[in-house]
Amino acid sequence: MARHNFTLPNSGSREALLLLGGLYIASAIGYPLAIDSPIGIDLTMTILVGVPGLILATGGYWLARSEIRSEVYSGVVTWCLGGIGVMLALLGLTALAAGLRDPLQNTLILTAIGSVAGFAAGIHDARAKTRELELEETVKQLKASNERLEQFAYAASHDLQEPLRMVSTYLQLVERRADDELSDETEEYLEYAVDGADRIREMVRGLLEYSRVEREGEPFESVDLNVVVEDALEDMQMRIEESRTEVVTDTLPRVRGDANQLRQVIQNLVDNAIKYSGDEPPQITVSTDRNGAMCEVSVRDEGIGIDPEDQERVFEVFERLHTPDEYPGSGIGLAVSKRIIERHGGDIWVESERGDGTTITFTLPSAETADQ
Repeated sequence: MARHNFTLPNSGSREALLLLGGLYIASAIGYPLAIDSPIGIDLTMTILVGVPGLILATGGYWLARSEIRSEVYSGVVTWCLGGIGVMLALLGLTALAAGLRDPLQNTLILTAIGSVAGFAAGIHDARAKTRELELEETVKQLKASNERLEQFAYAASHDLQEPLRMVSTYLQLVERRADDELSDETEEYLEYAVDGADRIREMVRGLLEYSRVEREGEPFESVDLNVVVEDALEDMQMRIEESRTEVVTDTLPRVRGDANQLRQVIQNLVDNAIKYSGDEPPQITVSTDRNGAMCEVSVRDEGIGIDPEDQERVFEVFERLHTPDEYPGSGIGLAVSKRIIERHGGDIWVESERGDGTTITFTLPSAETADQ
């Protein structure tokens, strides 16, 4: 059998509060008149029934002018009815235990008090739910905005590849065919133009790579980091041999993640360690540690190091600490690595001193914890 949750319409919720408040106000005035009561009963009904009725009626009017969203009005009424229900249950237990001298008066007083208590709790709950709804909407808007920006970045970087390739190709063609007719100054200008076009192509290629992290990521699964590092180093074998790099690797854990993207992170970090190794052959260590449900993986080199004030900048897109003439590259490798790690729910940071090597550590969710 299907189950249905009953909720009042938004406008009906306010009307219910106004009606309930009016009912208590009418009871506070009408009950003493109906029984020709003494002044004490008049005062009791005015304070304990009439005032709650006034609060409810005013609250129903105030809701539409408050910051509370109309979607949660029905919750306020539900809390009021809950307060009435609690008081009716208490009244029933009292009647069974000791009896009641005036059941109607006691019922009106207790339910009025219960409804106001429920109203106060309902307002508190409604404000919290309003904040939740607004936060959800903000998150949705940010997500939609990020998706549009990603689509734009992907489309722009993808579509710019071919025009930039053509510019570079034709500039080189002009340089070759008119080599004998060009002055030294013109040749120098053409070299600058070709170099600029190539750098822009490299930046666009990096932007395309950055935009693909979310768009083309694979579902997470249990991944053996030992295999990931082995594959990454195998792909870089020629560069490692040419630079006489020595890589020492600890036994690494299994994590939850995208193996292809994690291999990309390792390649970026090892490539940077080789690039900034200084004059000596690169010495790289890949180690691990466990920190609760997360695994820490560190890539340590003995290279030129990074000043402490620059350690946050290295993860920004196209942020470079050196000129392209000193160290070639697009300046996006660490930004891509950071985005991949954040997609996995982890964090990445640098520990380094100028001239004393660099350790880049990132965290990933343990596969053992995820399987439990």
